[in-house]
Amino acid sequence: MKITKEEVVYVANLARLDLDDASIEKFASQIGTILEYVDTLNRVDTKGVRPTSHAISLTNAFREDTQREHLDRDTALANAPEKEDGNFIVPKIIG
Repeated sequence: MKITKEEVVYVANLARLDLDDASIEKFASQIGTILEYVDTLNRVDTKGVRPTSHAISLTNAFREDTQREHLDRDTALANAPEKEDGNFIVPKIIG
């Protein structure tokens, strides 16, 4: 499947990209190559192959959420770079 220079210009305009003639030619060629490869993949027989969202199986690395005692204030503030009156001191963000 080929993509025309006009289609590249149209999409570039939608994306507010200003492309020179060399870039338009290059992108048309590259996108055409990609579309040809996708067309090749579309012809592969996938009967009996389960759809997947990832190429490898994933497992959740998170632990179960269990209720525990919270840290006491002194322990929570132990490694704070700055603290005052039992509170963290952080840089002011909004002026």
